[in-house]
Amino acid sequence: MKAKLAGPLAVVCMLAGCGTAPPEQPALTGPGVLTMQNAEPPTPGGEVGGASAEFDDAADLSMWTKLSDTEKDVDRIAKLDVNTTAKGAMYLEPRTSTWFDAFRGPFVYQDLAGDIVMHARVKVTGRAGGRPKRKFSLGGLMARQPGSYATPNWVSVTVGTGEEPGRVEVKYTQDGSSQPAELAVKDGWVELVLGRVGRAFVALYKEEGGQWKVARRWASTLPDVLQWGVTAYTDWDSYGELKNDAGKGNAQQVKGTPDLKLAVDYVRFLRPELPDYADPLNDASVSDQVLVKAMTPAGA
Repeated sequence: MKAKLAGPLAVVCMLAGCGTAPPEQPALTGPGVLTMQNAEPPTPGGEVGGASAEFDDAADLSMWTKLSDTEKDVDRIAKLDVNTTAKGAMYLEPRTSTWFDAFRGPFVYQDLAGDIVMHARVKVTGRAGGRPKRKFSLGGLMARQPGSYATPNWVSVTVGTGEEPGRVEVKYTQDGSSQPAELAVKDGWVELVLGRVGRAFVALYKEEGGQWKVARRWASTLPDVLQWGVTAYTDWDSYGELKNDAGKGNAQQVKGTPDLKLAVDYVRFLRPELPDYADPLNDASVSDQVLVKAMTPAGA
């Protein structure tokens, strides 16, 4: 009888204004909403903080490993130094090179584990100044799965000339298949963030004097330990027929017209933290505004 009377009784109470409490709501499932008030910026220092570099001392270069040394690749870096060519900065000048699909380019990195925010301030120019004139002449940040030559896996955020000059390029490469996207950006210094938090990778950027913008969010399938570092590459058109043969392209130094100089003011590593209920892949759970707070240093 109780089961049969529950419906009518509820209707009577609603009409009569009974003083009983409303029925208990079922527990919510799925992500909750992270508010600006509850979001916290990433934490500096600690284990990953020791990997940070301000590049005001030439000795800072010793912290970084060249991919071509560790994985026996062609050295596609024409010049690399710290606080020498560019005062107070890492300077990287690539030869003709690329990072796309299974192609490999210059990369200097540190091995780091877990959730990370990599924050850098970079400037890309052509060798004679101004914007690089050769297509896909870009420099910035990358996180890469070690040893992933046969099935390349990495994510990057770079600036420079893509299909057109004045672009931020964000790119996720999974099992040798790259998915790039480009956004317009002003010339000059640009701050970049590449980060992993929970099941997401994110890329953010900020023009000089501007506001942080979220460039992309990706689902993360990469392992815990990654190579986190700096990349620069240039002059894709000079690959010619080799564009269809990554094996041959990787086995040699392609001759061409490289046109890129990269200066990196600093690279800083931090630890991001999101509450368990927040889903960084869902902008209804973590809005762009909140993601910016959670993935950029306080005051940056």
